[in-house]
Amino acid sequence: MQYLLSVIHDQDSLATPEEDAAIDVFNDRLRTEGHWVFAGGLASPDTATVIDSRGGEALVTDGPFLESKEYLAGFWIIEAPDLDVALKLAVEGSKACNRKIEVRPFQ
Repeated sequence: MQYLLSVIHDQDSLATPEEDAAIDVFNDRLRTEGHWVFAGGLASPDTATVIDSRGGEALVTDGPFLESKEYLAGFWIIEAPDLDVALKLAVEGSKACNRKIEVRPFQ
């Protein structure tokens, strides 16, 4: 089963060199153990553009979908046999990047 591990951040700062190194080690472990699918860091929320074409014509709005102190800073998509394994990996990912992690299964 695949899971989305969302990295939640609440500062304007990027990862420190120590956090980057710990993330690299965690990423290597995910690859070695066969959990790795894809991962990426995201630019700051002020670079976002929201598109809403539900009403027929597209409405394009600069800025994030939601104004909040916390925002999605990056993510991992992993393979895990069950939620327990995904949660254990999320604990390690949270320690590596020093951020909160939200875990959600794909349907």
